[in-house]
Amino acid sequence: MKVRFVTLGCKLNFAESSALGKALHEAGYTRAVDGEQADICVLNTCTVTDTADHKCRQALARLRRENPKALIIATGCYAQLAAENRSQMSDVRCQKGWEQADYILGNDEKFRIPELIQAISSQEARAKSEEPRVKSQEPKVQATPIREVEAFHGALSFSSTDSEADEPHTTIADRTQRTRCFLKVQDGCNYFCTYCTIPYARGKSRNPQISQLAEEAQQAIRQGAKEIVLTGVNIADFGRSTGETFIDLLRALDELQGEYRLRIGSCEPNLLSTEIIDLVAASRHIAPHFHIPLQSGSNEVLRIMKRHYTRELFAERVAYIRQRLPYAFIGVDCMVGVRGETEEYFDDYVQFVEQLPVSQLHVFTYSERARTRMVEMDLYVVPAAERKRRSDILHRISEQKTKAFYAANRGQQLTVLWESRNAKGQMAGFTENYLRLTAPYNPDKVNTFETIQYI
Repeated sequence: MKVRFVTLGCKLNFAESSALGKALHEAGYTRAVDGEQADICVLNTCTVTDTADHKCRQALARLRRENPKALIIATGCYAQLAAENRSQMSDVRCQKGWEQADYILGNDEKFRIPELIQAISSQEARAKSEEPRVKSQEPKVQATPIREVEAFHGALSFSSTDSEADEPHTTIADRTQRTRCFLKVQDGCNYFCTYCTIPYARGKSRNPQISQLAEEAQQAIRQGAKEIVLTGVNIADFGRSTGETFIDLLRALDELQGEYRLRIGSCEPNLLSTEIIDLVAASRHIAPHFHIPLQSGSNEVLRIMKRHYTRELFAERVAYIRQRLPYAFIGVDCMVGVRGETEEYFDDYVQFVEQLPVSQLHVFTYSERARTRMVEMDLYVVPAAERKRRSDILHRISEQKTKAFYAANRGQQLTVLWESRNAKGQMAGFTENYLRLTAPYNPDKVNTFETIQYI
């Protein structure tokens, strides 16, 4: 039987789809190639913004249109929120396209998809027919209340480029060039920021044992991975389930055998300790690359958001990184247009960001999310046009900072990991501090490290 995956959202979603795809592949299923109708379609959804919700609904409708006889399963964060909101489920189906799905599964049930498909295949013994498959019933909904979920479901996915996640049906053994892998080390979040739905979609913070993750990472290195990216929802909160700590995990992964590089995913500034920064500075394997959520440069707005730090703490962390690792890449998440972000607060935000010695801003525009506390706050609502204007301002600042970061690295000796893609005779790769470089395509250099002087 042919399976098609569509995955939206973060690298964590792609890693989980890859793990599911591998399980289905091992059970005898194969991927439906482009233009080929699938027997089973799995949509792994995202709900970080209302735009993400809209893309999920569009994807679901497109899957049904292109695969009229398929069994369609919707899962992931958007599906979890919809499934838990049973009182509105009929409205969700009618108004938001869920009627196109056969099953709506929560984030815990997601990892039982291989067993579900096997059971359905046995029960129905579905045969292909000349006529499109007609849905005769509403979607079946299965979702455990996510805050009750204790289990951690691991995932490891391979990718030959930073922006292209592994096809979810592909096994590790299928890869001829395995440059990068994404290792899920943590799931869930205990923070409950006022604008965010993720704790309601992903559940509480949880993780596996360090020994298990070290074994998975070592196996990936043996099979060709040169770079391992640690992914999760709030990875520096690692240890909630096991009594270990994030720095313990980093130390263990830094001691693996082989030629490899580690990249740390997004770390909350209050959890990014000076000890972690010192470890990165002394490490042979951990890349000098930090991704730190700021969200606002106004302390008043941070308070409204219920963030766990002040902008002064954030600035201290950035300054310490620059002291210990002058050429480190520092990416910063910034949000604009939340409730209560007055013009005065935004101007203060801009002034703060402009003086931060960071490398890039990842700018997000706030959108109202049901179930969050922010929608209930009686605060100034930023008009949509003004949100866009503010987003444009921060994007321009980001462009200036990225250009300055590249310029500051000229003359430095750096190590680039060349990747497999051949685009018009060129190959690309990233340095340890995340400069993207290109060179004439050379198959002998693919998936290898090369020390160069950046000019």
